[in-house]
Amino acid sequence: MKVLLIDDDKLVCSSLKIILSSDSEITVIGTGNHGKEGIELYRKYQPDILLMDIRMEIMSGLEAGECILSEFPEAKILYLTTFLDDDYIIKALRIGAKGYLLKQNYESIIPSLKAVHMGQNVYGTEIIHKLPHLIEKSNEDKSLLKYGITEKEYEIITKIADGLSNKEISEFMYLSEGTIRNNISTILEKLELRDRTQLAIFYYKNIKS
Repeated sequence: MKVLLIDDDKLVCSSLKIILSSDSEITVIGTGNHGKEGIELYRKYQPDILLMDIRMEIMSGLEAGECILSEFPEAKILYLTTFLDDDYIIKALRIGAKGYLLKQNYESIIPSLKAVHMGQNVYGTEIIHKLPHLIEKSNEDKSLLKYGITEKEYEIITKIADGLSNKEISEFMYLSEGTIRNNISTILEKLELRDRTQLAIFYYKNIKS
C-alpha cells in the first residue's frame, strides 16, 4: 500500500512516517507540508491513499482534497487532524473523503489506512457520534443557500420560531432592537412572507424539517 503523507508540522510528519513504515504492508512514498505540495505530489506519485492534515498554511487539506478529487475522482483521501470541527467534517464528507480521524487516536491510523485501502470509509468514534447532528446541520446549510439567508438571519429566524420577542432576540445577539427589526423586514422580503407567524411556520416546514 503506497501512502502519501501531508502535514504542516514537520515533526508530526516524521513521526507518522516512522509509525507507518513499521508496518510491512505500508510504504510512505512521499511527504509534504501544505495542500499545494499535496496536489503536486499526488499527481506525481498517485498513491493508494493520501493521508493529510486539514489546517495548513498556503493551502488547507480540504482545498487540496477538493482539487485532487475533481482531477482524480477515485482518489482515497483520509484526513488526520486535531480539530473536531463541524464545518471541517461536513466539508470532508461533501468532497468525498474516505475518512476523518483525530491525531490523538494514533493507534487507529494503520488499521484505518488498511480499511480505506479495502474500500471502506472510516470515521473516528467522536465523528460518528456527531454524524446525526452534522447531517441535520448540512441540510439546514443547504436551505440557507437555497433561500439566500445569511447565518445572522438564520439565527434570528430560529429565535422567532422559538417564540422570542425582538427585545429578547436583541439581548441574546447583542444587537439593537432596530437592527433586529430591520433584519426581520429583510428576511420577510427575501422569503415573500407577511409576518413573524408565517416566518415561524416557514422555518418548521422548509428549513428545520
